[in-house]
Amino acid sequence: MADWRWEPFQDDLQEGLPEAARAETERLANEIAVRESMVYLEGAAYTGPGPGVRTESRGLLMLEYLTDVRGERIVVVQVSWFG
Repeated sequence: MADWRWEPFQDDLQEGLPEAARAETERLANEIAVRESMVYLEGAAYTGPGPGVRTESRGLLMLEYLTDVRGERIVVVQVSWFG
């Protein structure tokens, strides 16, 4: 398994969110990154199309993210907290 990671689209993406939302964002984004590493085993050598923007939610949190397969990362583009 490659060393996939996640990163925010902008540095201030989580600005203003409560600590619980930040912690849940990190937990969910890490889980998505691990899952994507198992789906796209070729990683940097992948030549197919990317999956586009997707949404994942858990409890009070909703993330919108892109999977950068060749970069072996997910990029979180929006965080919504309904708490």
